[in-house]
Amino acid sequence: MPDLHVSRHSLFSPRLAAVAAASVMLLALTACGKSEGQNGAGGAGAHPAPEVGVVIAKPTNVGLVTELPGRLESTRVAEVRARAAGILLQRVFQEGSDVKAGQVLFRIDPAPYAAAAQSAEASLQRAEANAVQARALAQRYKPLVDANAVSKQEYLNAVAAAKTAEADIAVSRAALQTAKINLGYATVTAPISGRIGRSLVTEGALVGQSGDATALAVIQQINPLYVNFTQSATEVLRLRRALQDGQFKHAPGGEAASVRIVLEDGSEYAQPGRLLFSDLTVDQTTGQITLRAEVPNPKGELLPGLYVRVRLEQAQATNAITVPQQAVTRTQQGDTLTVVGADGKLSKRTVKISAAQNNQWVVLDGLKAGEQVMVDGFQKLQMMPPGTPVKAVPWTGPQGAATPAPAASAAAAPAAAAK
Repeated sequence: MPDLHVSRHSLFSPRLAAVAAASVMLLALTACGKSEGQNGAGGAGAHPAPEVGVVIAKPTNVGLVTELPGRLESTRVAEVRARAAGILLQRVFQEGSDVKAGQVLFRIDPAPYAAAAQSAEASLQRAEANAVQARALAQRYKPLVDANAVSKQEYLNAVAAAKTAEADIAVSRAALQTAKINLGYATVTAPISGRIGRSLVTEGALVGQSGDATALAVIQQINPLYVNFTQSATEVLRLRRALQDGQFKHAPGGEAASVRIVLEDGSEYAQPGRLLFSDLTVDQTTGQITLRAEVPNPKGELLPGLYVRVRLEQAQATNAITVPQQAVTRTQQGDTLTVVGADGKLSKRTVKISAAQNNQWVVLDGLKAGEQVMVDGFQKLQMMPPGTPVKAVPWTGPQGAATPAPAASAAAAPAAAAK
């Protein structure tokens, strides 16, 4: 019997060893699977939250600036013309220089006009002499007609002759004044102060013939200058409606707080201008309203006829928030932006946009003060599952100026991610 028991144990021991070995391997694989799953879950939780750039919504009063095309124009333009006929003897001024009102510009041959003035003066002297004789005769006849020494008709004739002589004096004086005026026209002076252009005639030219006032030069007053520009009547009506509804308020200083000139190279002219008026009628062909502003030009840097752009502030948006343009998505369904909550969660927000100012959208509604608006980091979220918390950091604009985010909001995002 003992021999038989030993042989049965020897017969079944290999099978039991195999079963035991398989069980050990199964337990090891199960333990490895749990360990890998735990490590994987722990690794995913250890990834830091993606950083996104944000700006803080801050309500403020924003001036609504409209940029419009315009042309510069001289405030005064005077064409210098020859009012006396004759040969042009001399050009006195320097072309392209500044001249004063009354400054001598040209001299025309004065000889014929000087002779005419002398003749008129002689005629006046003759009329005065005749008047002396006529008055003396009338005075002599007056006592004689009382004594019936002369007839009343002769006395009346003498009185009439004296009055005619007085009239002749007046005519001669007027003729002399005319002759002196014509003589003065031989010396051409500047009618206004300003900058004179090139001479349109040369010395030796015959000017002012056949009643034609020959153009000699042009003077333009360029300090200050006018800038004429147009604005769409639709925009004007929309702005007035917004002002009436209380969305905007009038800019300080009246209808326009400031007028700035932008030159063709994109630089802004240093001197601000002021709006003078806006036209009362709309151009039927273009639907535009004409406006005019006055711009100082003490150094003569601006020239008439120059094409410029006018930046005009017509109204101000109160309690408006400005955000970078890249933070707003504009579609036909509306304008939206992304807000980062204190817990680092993202939420879409529909906003009301008014206008763009310096690469910033003016938000009138849909955004509250202190909220964090996402500006940068959209590409990082494309590889992340929806609802992934983010870390808000101040966004640095193109100029390198960072917009600080509140410390509490910035610390809340990592805490939410750790959870």
